[in-house]
Amino acid sequence: MCLFSVCTGSHVLLQLALFWGAYSQQAFRTQPRNTTVREGANVVLKCEVLRVTGVVQWAKDGLLLGPHRSLPGYPRYSITGEQRRGQYHLMIEKATLGDDSPYECQVGPSETSQAIISRTAWIDVQIPPSQPYIEFETLEPWVAGKVYTVTCTAPDAKPAAEITLFKDGVELTDADSFTMSGSEDKLLNTQAEVRVMALSSDNGRQVACRAKNPALPGAIVSSKTMTVYFPPHPPVIIGLESEEVKAGTVLKLKCLSNGGNPLPMMHWKKNGEFLSRDWEEDIISWKAESILTMEVTPEDNHAVLECGSGNQVTPKPLAIRQTLTVFFEPSEVTVLGSFRVIEGQTLSLSCYTSSSNPPVQIRWWLGFKELNSTNVTMSDGEHGGMATMSNLTHTVSREENGLPLSCETFNKGTRFSSMKTNNLIVFYPPQKVWLDVPSEGIQLRSKTTVRLVCYSSGGSSTGSLTWLKNGKVVSHASRQVTSQRGVSRELSLVLQPSDNMAVYRCDATNEAKKALSAQTRLHVLFPAITVKISVKQETLRTGETAILECLCGSSNPKADIRWSLGSERLNGVDQASKKAEHGGVAFSSKLSLRLLFSHHGQKVTCQAFSPVLSEGVNSFYTLSVLFPPEFAPAQPELVGVVEDDEVTMPLMVSGNPDVSDCDWTFRGEKLVKERDPRYGWDEGFAMTIRNVTRRDGGKYAVDCTNEEGQSRVIITLDVSFAPSVRMKTDPVYVDVGGTADLLCVADANPIIPGMFSWKWLGEGEADLSSQNEDGDTGWLTLFEVTRSHAGWYQCTADNGIAPPATVEGQLIVQFKPQLKKGPQWSKVASRGDGVSKAEVVCQAEGVPKVHFTWAKNGAMMDLNNPRYLEQTVTEGVLHTSTLTILNVSALLDYATFTCTGRNSQGEDALDVQLLSTNRPDPPSDFRLVGVTHNSATLEWMPGFDGGLTQKFRVRYYWEGSTSYQYVDVFPPKATSFRVTSLLPATTYNFSVNALNNMGESSYADNNAVVTATTEKDPAAGEDPPTDDDSAPKGLYGLPIYLTVVLAVAGVALLFGFNSLGFFLFIKRTKGRSLAVAVSFPRLPPSSHSFSFVAPCSLALSLNLSTPCLFPFPQAVSPLSVCFSSHLRVSSLAPYLSLPTPNLSSLL
Repeated sequence: MCLFSVCTGSHVLLQLALFWGAYSQQAFRTQPRNTTVREGANVVLKCEVLRVTGVVQWAKDGLLLGPHRSLPGYPRYSITGEQRRGQYHLMIEKATLGDDSPYECQVGPSETSQAIISRTAWIDVQIPPSQPYIEFETLEPWVAGKVYTVTCTAPDAKPAAEITLFKDGVELTDADSFTMSGSEDKLLNTQAEVRVMALSSDNGRQVACRAKNPALPGAIVSSKTMTVYFPPHPPVIIGLESEEVKAGTVLKLKCLSNGGNPLPMMHWKKNGEFLSRDWEEDIISWKAESILTMEVTPEDNHAVLECGSGNQVTPKPLAIRQTLTVFFEPSEVTVLGSFRVIEGQTLSLSCYTSSSNPPVQIRWWLGFKELNSTNVTMSDGEHGGMATMSNLTHTVSREENGLPLSCETFNKGTRFSSMKTNNLIVFYPPQKVWLDVPSEGIQLRSKTTVRLVCYSSGGSSTGSLTWLKNGKVVSHASRQVTSQRGVSRELSLVLQPSDNMAVYRCDATNEAKKALSAQTRLHVLFPAITVKISVKQETLRTGETAILECLCGSSNPKADIRWSLGSERLNGVDQASKKAEHGGVAFSSKLSLRLLFSHHGQKVTCQAFSPVLSEGVNSFYTLSVLFPPEFAPAQPELVGVVEDDEVTMPLMVSGNPDVSDCDWTFRGEKLVKERDPRYGWDEGFAMTIRNVTRRDGGKYAVDCTNEEGQSRVIITLDVSFAPSVRMKTDPVYVDVGGTADLLCVADANPIIPGMFSWKWLGEGEADLSSQNEDGDTGWLTLFEVTRSHAGWYQCTADNGIAPPATVEGQLIVQFKPQLKKGPQWSKVASRGDGVSKAEVVCQAEGVPKVHFTWAKNGAMMDLNNPRYLEQTVTEGVLHTSTLTILNVSALLDYATFTCTGRNSQGEDALDVQLLSTNRPDPPSDFRLVGVTHNSATLEWMPGFDGGLTQKFRVRYYWEGSTSYQYVDVFPPKATSFRVTSLLPATTYNFSVNALNNMGESSYADNNAVVTATTEKDPAAGEDPPTDDDSAPKGLYGLPIYLTVVLAVAGVALLFGFNSLGFFLFIKRTKGRSLAVAVSFPRLPPSSHSFSFVAPCSLALSLNLSTPCLFPFPQAVSPLSVCFSSHLRVSSLAPYLSLPTPNLSSLL
């Protein structure tokens, strides 16, 4: 092997390594040195090795970083330099504190050389301090005159930062500084402290802290504002010229206090109590003021007003005080004593005035005469005033009755005057009392009404009448009535037994306290007061004799006793009588009765009858007779129920004692709840069955027992259920002109006449008059059936039990094929270029299925020819045959194609002409469908589309319009359209034509015009819309087409379309909003979406990835822009009423 021969691959490397290793030892040409770097800067430790044969690696803190020059795992570390020159420099980007470590460059041993290690190099990473922060000794504001400690800390620096403190720009030289450990190893915090005396001038000024170290290009400064509190100046009061004021005066006083920080809080006090704590601050003039608005009252006499001010540092509240002297009138004048007095007695009254300043004087008047028999006293009153009292004594006479008696008060100082007056009332007794009552010899019946009237005359005041019965006041007498002769009071009595021999007295009295009286005695006849029946035996049983006694209470005159049982009269035996209460007579009678079971629960009546009064008093006794169970005559023997309902079979059984048990048996088996959870019994043994089924119908035997015996009854349960129904034959086939019978069968209970009914489920009306039924079967007969009879019919069975049952049956009417014919069916267009294809469509209705054959120019076509494809699709009675002709040739394929449809009923044929593509034929049968005050609805038949997709345009004008108005129909293939935004009560002329890419047709029906006049506006008082209003508006009042064009143009510019095609349609919705859809060429899936909403309720939404239609809120008409592969610029112009070139140039 030659050392320098031309070799390849690893052989060359191996030979070179052996050659050089044999002659050299690895050595450092350049070793790393200690380096200082600022945090965030890049640093390079150089290492250059001669004759490298081993692996070169860097070690950090004794940890090898790896042999690869990219140093994986250390994104900021890399090895730089030219490796062929032995350069292995360590590059560290954006140095951090973690890079502050010792580093070594190490070269591993090889077969020819020993390992070598460089000297240790340190990287010293300098870290600038974080923003220094200042801390005051307290978080509270400083108080002027006190000393506070200010501390500044410059955290996390390397090396430690130097700190200088300033107060209002002046350096504080007596600050003490020291260092401490930072938040991380190797970082240091520097802290400086200084003591500061707070001055009022320091308020709002700043303490600053400046920190710097070698890692900073310049010093960083932090500052903090000093807030120093100091007291305000004493307050002053403005607006009180004199301390003497009159009650009712409104004072408006202002209290001012200057200076202080914070501005002082102010208050008003009266007699030590707060009146106001409201004040205003003037930060420009740096003063505080408080306004007090106060209405002076008597209570303010000698009141001390105080205005105080102070803030948080005021050592003692600052205040100014003033004392008020208030002149006020008495708040009330009161006359004490009664103006009502009996003649000959002495009248004593006092007239009292409340406190006033100065005091008032008092005089008395009786009529026009001044009374001087008075005694006046004065005393200290409220609010520092004087209270005055005058006492009057006077002996009255009858002649002074009704004269005015007055107390007059007046004050010369305040010009106050007041008078209290009352009429003097002198009392003297009534003169006469008499009665209007029945004579004492007349006998009166109880329960009759008697009027007793008492009269009185004379006296002052009028006498008060009182009725008494046997010396006790009667409270229910009527109200007293006054007349010219005197007074009267009526006592209306409904006579009671207690009124017999009672004495009624009337007393007449008044304030003179002397009574006059009159009285009468009543004689009353009354029936027995009480009637009571008692029974000798404790237990009554059928077949035994019961002994009953009737006790008759007091009656006047004596009554007769009569016995009865129901309507039956019974005879009793009368016992001896005796005197009783209210002057009446009492006695008794006994009755013996043979008991039967039917007597149980019946009432034995005892009547005490008075022949004189022709009335009696009754009492009854209910017999309780023991007997075995008995079923009532009204016990039902047949119970009906609807299936699935709940039924209760009542049990009307009685017995004494009560029936203890009743057993129910059905089909020979005793019924218990455990047999069927649907069974239940109530306390009366009536049976309830839930969710009744038809299997529950039948006879039920009931056996009831008690201590006296046993009885049985049979109850039949009849279960009714709703019908179910089915068609006997479905579907039913019939030929045109034949007769069809549709039958349905019902399962129901009961089966009732008129249970079946039929309904036609198709469109329009059908003759369903021929309906018949027989028991559970109903049928509908249709005569002379036509195609319109084909469809679904519904049979309903209703026996009165919900729900009615329905079933649907189909009638299929068989008829021969009928091909669809007309201009749009008789022509097909296609370019005869040998490439295009044509589809000839033939559509027929027929039953049964229609089979199609095709002929070309009268000759049957060979559909096996690969140029011809035929497909037939059937949907119901509609059958469609589509003949596709591939590679259409004008020479070979422009011909007449004949489609023939056949079924078992017959056949029909249609000739279709294949032509070249051209403009569409005009529509036909153009007519007006409806009109409102602002719209007209039009309809037409489409013509041949020329082999291309066609759309329609409505043209209209009205008298006074400057030009035709055009509206493109949407959807494009619609054959009816509503033109909106018309003027009310206006005549319009309408035309319609068709358009495709080849051009447009003439207007329908040989340029016919449809004339329509809109109705009057139904909204009373509203002006019709102007021409400008009739055009929909867009964003910021612009026309809608301009809004859409600007929006689309903006989208195009935004995304930088080089070639833009789109398809847009506009749908006019209620009002004037628009719905617009635009399609653009498909963009990559990474495209973006955006949207905007215009004030005119026009929303534009663009999705630049896939075709879409986003939903919008109901309040916003959507304008959705979506992308597809179609490019149709020309279709946008008609909808925006703009020519295509203008739109294209704009886009």
